[in-house]
Amino acid sequence: MKALTIDKNSLTHFVELPEPTMGENDVLIHVQRVGLCGSDLNTYRGFNPLVVYPCIPGHEIGGEVLRVGKSVTTVTAGDRVVVLPCTDCGVCSSCLAGRPNACKNNQTLGVQRAGGMSQKLVVPAAKVQVNNALSCDELALVEPLAVGLHAARRGAIQIGEWVAVIGCGVIGLGAITAAAAQGARVIAIDIDDRKQAVARACGAAVFINSKLTDLAGELEKIDQGRGPALVIEAVGQSSTIEQASELVAFSGRIVYVGYAKYPVTFNSAVFLLKELDIRGSRNATAGDFRAVQALMEQGRYPLNQIISAHYPLELSGEAFAAWAADPGAITKILINL
Repeated sequence: MKALTIDKNSLTHFVELPEPTMGENDVLIHVQRVGLCGSDLNTYRGFNPLVVYPCIPGHEIGGEVLRVGKSVTTVTAGDRVVVLPCTDCGVCSSCLAGRPNACKNNQTLGVQRAGGMSQKLVVPAAKVQVNNALSCDELALVEPLAVGLHAARRGAIQIGEWVAVIGCGVIGLGAITAAAAQGARVIAIDIDDRKQAVARACGAAVFINSKLTDLAGELEKIDQGRGPALVIEAVGQSSTIEQASELVAFSGRIVYVGYAKYPVTFNSAVFLLKELDIRGSRNATAGDFRAVQALMEQGRYPLNQIISAHYPLELSGEAFAAWAADPGAITKILINL
């Protein structure tokens, strides 16, 4: 079977691999769609420190089951599935606390393990969710949208409160949609006006271009001068991570789902004076995956605006190059396998 690999210096090439072997608790999937993630782009650019090159990228996966192991009863051949790409060890403090999405020993497909950019993939049956009502395009979008939904859930949103989401990539859009679905009034923030239409279609009540506008001044007008009760940072730039504490209301909450490549400097006095609650958000749970699929079935995501382009597997190298050349023009690229 054919697979795409990424090597150092933004080099991509194809390899032929033997069909993977499967155990009695596994399923064999015909991978049909893979979404390109920001971590994949960082791998392509050589900025992903967790990757060992050459690597097979891809953890946003929608496909069809070809075969199931003899002990599998929850999945049958022909089912369409979304893949949960992370592992959980079951013994670390996160796993024991019921938060396996933050497993200390996690290994993600396409990062620490060979990913889904191959025509066939074997995974444990416990790591797929069946949904024959959704297309493979939709299933490939579940994982990044679930990461955004998880961030919104970490924010403990109250109905009617103002929530600011910094960054309108797919994870940010997932947070916007989830926050709006939970009854928040959402402010979408980005530096590219091309993101405004999709952010509003996801449920944002307000869009602010922080490159062209005094962001702090605009947010000070929110809620009679109090500012947003929750800020979700979904960019991962040092500047926006630092800025979040300045923008959020007193006694507000911050959720960080983006992470910076370099150390960040904070003014700790702001944390103390505002008495802020600050939370990290990592990956997504199986419940988050199911919640996104439910929202998809309700038509809550503007999929035609989220999907920027389809590329065949043979042109996936060109897809990476196009995204790297103009990141703001791309929301989500899907690879057709």
